[in-house]
Amino acid sequence: MADQKQEQPMQAATSIDAIDKRNLDWFLDKGVQVLIFIGGISAIIFVLGIFVFITKEGFDFVLSRFDLAEFFTSPNWRPTSSANPTYGALALIVGTASVTGTAMIVAIPFSLGAAIYIGEFATGKTREALKILVELLAAIPSVVWGFIGLSIMNALIIDLFNVPIGLNIFNAGVILGLMAAPIMTTIAEDALKAVPDEYRAAAEAMGATRWQVIRKVVLPAAKNGLVAAVLLGVGRGFGETMAVLMATGHSVQIPDSIFDSVRALTATIAAELGETAVGSDHYGALFTLGIFLFIVTFLINLTADLVVRGIKKK
Repeated sequence: MADQKQEQPMQAATSIDAIDKRNLDWFLDKGVQVLIFIGGISAIIFVLGIFVFITKEGFDFVLSRFDLAEFFTSPNWRPTSSANPTYGALALIVGTASVTGTAMIVAIPFSLGAAIYIGEFATGKTREALKILVELLAAIPSVVWGFIGLSIMNALIIDLFNVPIGLNIFNAGVILGLMAAPIMTTIAEDALKAVPDEYRAAAEAMGATRWQVIRKVVLPAAKNGLVAAVLLGVGRGFGETMAVLMATGHSVQIPDSIFDSVRALTATIAAELGETAVGSDHYGALFTLGIFLFIVTFLINLTADLVVRGIKKK
């Protein structure tokens, strides 16, 4: 009887400890859930906050001074003119589009080729080393890329193509293409890996060569993911600032060739905002450019996300 009386308090203490442990685990689980929820929702809050901020700063200009026809059809960007200030963004839009288009011509073959080799041909340590090198390429700061375009590519383009200045669309396009390539390579490789191995095995069983399997089976099956990779690369190029500012020549004009200097939207905001009076028309016009940039990049990324969601549903 004495032993039973001693066991009862011990069992009670054990059950209390078990209850306390379950309660602690429950609180920890809920705490982690709350932290994850805050981390996820914070991205949405930050994006909305940025949009609200740039819209608020440019709202007065849009209501009072903004001319839609002038903004999208006039190449004359003269916001500091005392006699007749004009806010035509056509040359800036064309400059941004030309640099981004040249960058995609450079980046798409490089990225898809690298993704195909890493995903379909490389094995073991070779694959891991290449993936690490691609990630290191993405870690290079944009100002370093801009310095390469300013100091190395500038002289190289002048010597090779016999042009008066090497700070132009071609220079910025090559630099921007190399900057956009890592993210495009990573996403393209993920799209190729998502293709079931049964597709490859079935094609090989029918006598297809390795390249025929890739060209006629893997690439068509992964096309939506590859399109998403390209779109994200376009968004990356469209929103780049420092490298474009340093490598384009920063000249407001509609280009006639890839060796002409241009000015991008992002570079215009970066170069002029610090010297503009807060609340002036020039200040509002720069934030209007920011609103336009935000909408374009948002639509590009939204399209890429919808394409990726289409892959998952399939």
